[in-house]
Amino acid sequence: MADAIRDFFRELEKNHQPLLGKVLGTVRFDLTDAGGTTDHWLVSVSRGDITTTQEKGKADCTIRSDRKLFEQLIKGEANAIAATLRGAIICMGNVELLFAIQRIFPGPPKKRQQQGEAMASS
Repeated sequence: MADAIRDFFRELEKNHQPLLGKVLGTVRFDLTDAGGTTDHWLVSVSRGDITTTQEKGKADCTIRSDRKLFEQLIKGEANAIAATLRGAIICMGNVELLFAIQRIFPGPPKKRQQQGEAMASS
């Protein structure tokens, strides 16, 4: 498993997440690699407080992705909703939790935002 993924989930627990202040529920991330191995991360959200475990437990929402795409999500290089719409992420259960939990992923890097703004104003 990539250290960036483990670090991402561990970092979530350290701080209250105000963007998830009204959210209650559990989300399981099933992350697969090319060899067919799947890692499971269970994320419990209680009004912005988050706990994570690396286990395959029961969840209100299950999000299935390959590791490479998930690493792009946590780096702000991909968007969870867009990936779901094109079928790169499979979401089962309470889809509203996907919309809420996608707030924990960083936005695009500032440089790309500036490039996009420059292109839009041309």
